[in-house]
This record gives sequence, structure tokens and C-alpha cells, in this order.
Amino acid sequence: MSKVIMQVKNITKKFSANNRFLTACDNIHLNINAGETVGIVGESGCGKSTLAKMIMNIYKPTSGEIIYHNQDITKLKGEDLRQNYRHIQMVFQDPISAFNPKMKIGNIICEPLLNFKSIKKSQMKEKAKELLRLVELPEDFIDRYPHNLSGGQRQRVAIDRALALEPKIIVCDEATSALDVSVQAKIIELLVKLQREKNITYIFICHDLALVSLFSHRIAVMYLGNIVEKIDGDKLIKAKHPYTKALLKAVFSLNNEQNKNIETLSGDIPSPLDLPKGCPFQNRCKYCKDICKQEKPKLKEISVNHHVACHLF
Repeated sequence: MSKVIMQVKNITKKFSANNRFLTACDNIHLNINAGETVGIVGESGCGKSTLAKMIMNIYKPTSGEIIYHNQDITKLKGEDLRQNYRHIQMVFQDPISAFNPKMKIGNIICEPLLNFKSIKKSQMKEKAKELLRLVELPEDFIDRYPHNLSGGQRQRVAIDRALALEPKIIVCDEATSALDVSVQAKIIELLVKLQREKNITYIFICHDLALVSLFSHRIAVMYLGNIVEKIDGDKLIKAKHPYTKALLKAVFSLNNEQNKNIETLSGDIPSPLDLPKGCPFQNRCKYCKDICKQEKPKLKEISVNHHVACHLF
């Protein structure tokens, strides 16, 4: 059995808005194992990126803990927080906005290593070439600027910079959503190859259920700040929660199934500032019962490694 490398324990994040509170993440609990990919999926605004930013210490949680190396990393400050970034890195959705446009690629890749004094300036050129080879980019890219590269090439550089410090965990926040499908496939292949070689743990944030299911070992489905289902990636077709099933039915078939109907969810998403009592999915669920309007369902294990938050189970 894989070793648990990180525990997200009862994490809640509330934002103040016009004398009210918006709950972006509500009592999230998630164990992440070493060397696996955990996909976190859901519609825009479900809290995926907020969770990622709490793992990266960009946001501090309102309550709860994130345990890594037997300590709550949400409490880290100063040098302890800086040192924690050696172990946990992030790849953003838009690398062009994450790069200094005046810096050459070689400097961008080696900047983390220089900050932590892992290499000397005299070693930068050779180290940059070594890292570029790792993500299958030409060595002469060290003298190019970000705007000289394609979207896929820039994302490889972003992955390269995240890999430079040899972290244990990499958080990918919509890291492929802005890329063409063919480029997405190559980036995913690269991530899988690097995981096998270096035993990296990925937390892959995405809204594309079909993409995430291709390479995630486990998937957590989020809706309005809540995890409504947790399931093994290869068992996704057996999902039980009405929301997850609706997401699956909304995906176009890659097998050109002529008789498959693409179904969309009816009803409006409630305002995060005014969530209904009970199940957050109640007004879009065709199976809604009286208890759904009164009592919020808790995650329950209905089979091995399969948890569902629904009163139907």
C-alpha cells in the first residue's frame, strides 16, 4: 500500500463579501499518497483552485490542517515556509503570466536553484541544458525568451521550473486547459513519464473529467466547495453521485457513438453566498428527496476506495 504523503484535514475557506461569507471550500478531507496522481474536478467556481492555493500556502484556510512531514504547513511562516517550497511546487494554467518576459528561459528555469543556493551562477548554463533535456526541449532554448515559444513549449518550461528543486509534490492548476488537444496529450505523456522516473506526486486540478480520468489514480469530484465523490480513476464509469454521472453524460463520446445523447444539467447553481440548507446539489438533482432539503449528506464509503456524499446511498 502506498504511503500517505499529505493529509488535507477538514479544510474550510471562507471569504468575506459585503458583510456575508462565501464558502469556497467546506470541510474538505483528502489523503494523498506518494507517487500517485489525484485529480480534482468540477465546474468553474467549485473551489478547486482555492484548495490548490491553500496547499501552496497562497491562501490561509479559515479552519483545518494540511499535514506534510508531520506538520501543519498552513501554519508555516518566514524561512520555514520558504523551505517548504523545496518539496511542493506548482504549475499554473498560464505560464506566460508566471514568467518574467525579460528573463531568458535558462534563467527562468534556474531561478529556484539560485534562490536556494543549490547551484552557482557558473553552473547555470549546463544545469539549464540538463533540465531542458528532461522535458524534451532543445538545449538552445536557454537563450530564448518566453514570447519566442509556443504554448506547449512554455508549459514544458513551467513544468521544468517546478521540477528544478526535485519536489515531492507538484500541484497542476488547469495546467493543460489552454492548450490544443494534441499538445495536451504530449504534456500528459510527459507528466506520466516524469512521475515514473522520479516518483512525483501530482495534484491535478481540472474541469475536464475525461482528461483527468485518463491518468489519475484517484479522482475527487467537487461541487460548490464540497467533495461529493471520491473514486479510483479507472472506476470512474461506475460513479454513483448524480452530479458525477451528469458530468460523464455531458462528455462527447470519442468512439463516435451515434445513439449517445449529450445531456446537460437543468437548474441554476445556487449562489455561494446563499447556499440552501441540506444538499448543495438539490435544485439540480432529479432524485432530490425531502431529506436532501433538510440534511447535508456526508461522504460515506460504499465500496473499496469509493466514497459518495448522497442520501441515495
